[in-house]
Amino acid sequence: MSMDKRLERILPKVQKPARYTGGEYNQILKDKSSVDLRLAFCFPDTYEIGMSNLGMKILYHTMNSLPYVWCERVFAPWSDMYDLMKQQQIPLYALESGDSLNAFDAVAFSVGYEMAYTTVLDMLAMSGIPVRSADRSDLLPLVFMGGSAGVNPEPMAPFMDLFVIGEGEEMNNELLALLRQAKREGWSKQQFLVQASQIGGVYVPALYDVSYREDGTVRSITPLSGAPERVRKRIINDLDAVPFPTNPIVPSTEVVQDKVDIELFRGCVRGCRFCQAGYIYRPIRAKKPETLIRQGIETLKNTGYEDMTLLSLSSSDYRHLGPVCDGLLEFCEPRSIGVSLPSLRADNFSMELMEKLQRVRKSGLTFAVEGGSQRLRDAINKNVTEEDVLNTCRIAFAGGWNTVKLYYMLGLPTETDEDIIGIAEMSERVLHCWRQYSKYKSRGVRITISTSCFIPKPHSPFQWEPQISIEEYLRRVNLLRSSIKARNVVYNWHDAETSFVEAALSRGDRKVADVVEAVWRKGGRLEAWSDFFSFDRWISSFADCNLDPAFYASRARSTDEVLPWDMIDVGVRKQHLIHEREMAYCATLSPDCRHACSACGAASLLKGKKCDE
Repeated sequence: MSMDKRLERILPKVQKPARYTGGEYNQILKDKSSVDLRLAFCFPDTYEIGMSNLGMKILYHTMNSLPYVWCERVFAPWSDMYDLMKQQQIPLYALESGDSLNAFDAVAFSVGYEMAYTTVLDMLAMSGIPVRSADRSDLLPLVFMGGSAGVNPEPMAPFMDLFVIGEGEEMNNELLALLRQAKREGWSKQQFLVQASQIGGVYVPALYDVSYREDGTVRSITPLSGAPERVRKRIINDLDAVPFPTNPIVPSTEVVQDKVDIELFRGCVRGCRFCQAGYIYRPIRAKKPETLIRQGIETLKNTGYEDMTLLSLSSSDYRHLGPVCDGLLEFCEPRSIGVSLPSLRADNFSMELMEKLQRVRKSGLTFAVEGGSQRLRDAINKNVTEEDVLNTCRIAFAGGWNTVKLYYMLGLPTETDEDIIGIAEMSERVLHCWRQYSKYKSRGVRITISTSCFIPKPHSPFQWEPQISIEEYLRRVNLLRSSIKARNVVYNWHDAETSFVEAALSRGDRKVADVVEAVWRKGGRLEAWSDFFSFDRWISSFADCNLDPAFYASRARSTDEVLPWDMIDVGVRKQHLIHEREMAYCATLSPDCRHACSACGAASLLKGKKCDE
């Protein structure tokens, strides 16, 4: 990019200036005069986080595959750079061209986390773009948002012209084709939005009238101007056929996930009742082993990375994992390239797989156990037994591992104090297991227990459940702390205040947008980082807007209440979610998708194909 003189002066003063310069290997440059549309693809967090995001990598390539579109990347600056840009009046710019956001035809945000909402507003304002859709009367720049946080679009609805719901590889390109036509033919913004609402997966908030009852709950959601009553998410049917970038940009500074990511499949067979991702990414669609091996090797050759991760919501559930690991290790092992599998499950972990993965380098083992007793794990449909966990630890310790991380949630529906004490008891048994089976006792053992606070999420069976109060969460944390006796067990817990705000945002309605704006106006940005998060700022902003965060976070909802996100259809029937919730209260397991179809409805998105063919 052509560097602004002011930028040249300030870059030596900031940490990690390479975050702000562009010019990386494999970036895509186009001639401005030869494209019809310019799109600023914004990630409302730092360069390191955004450049580690697989969705960003895929969509950067699919949108740039359109010859008439130039898609460029934009990230949020860290505080040192932010302050200097403000002082020097440098607008937020895209890395490829160095042009300000307000020079683009479209500004698209990928948002996967509610705590990033204030950063979205900040990024618009840094380039002089009004934050509210109603204050942007012209068609261009069109401001829109996608990503998993969009499955409840309402807290961001007044700021966005539209939302793209679901997977963007095809939908974004259809939207850009329409925008190109609208720009060419001089359509008004309203004309374009009405047309865009007819594209599958596009939600235009201005075309929905929301009315409220006296008690603050939603009375009705009425579509206008022919917009659909419910917006059905878009999915990619055939992952083998869709483009996957085997020449992604190689960052010029260290990022969080500095390695090749290969996506095994989308969706999850498990159906854990607290897990939003398990429901919103349905149905299961897997890539063929030969596709994965080819994409993995090509990407390694094109980037020079020395590590590869096989990604999915539950990697060890991939049917052909053995052959894929063999095919990749054949290439990786002689070149000392490590292959890792995050999100392993304790019930299908094998010695054979473990031996394959540790040939190049060993990483710690991490298991999400979630609940401290079998009854609670059954209630949340976490199909894992203590026996599974101990058996896996036995295999790992005998194989030379000496660090194990176990993740749990506190505050899950039906949780009791016995369940919490059960977490401490299980850590004692894991330690005992190490003493019995480890061949390398001299190295010691490190067992880490981590807990986070349960957050009820839209489109999951627990979307109607209350979140426990901050005080109650801390009481449960202290109960667990005092129950852990062993020296080798480390306990970390996630802070309750962020979880409370996240719950209020994740189940918020349109009125909550005023709170997001108030927090931003008081200086809120990058709030996914504890360095920048201020609980008091959120609480005072809710009060300024006459809203109660506990109304959204801590209130149990009845299953016949109109939910703020009811106009979004992720493919799973509400009746199925209600049934799963009832099963939770009986602590009854549902089978995973491969053993029996629970008729959740998501298969209908596949138009005749079966899940996971």
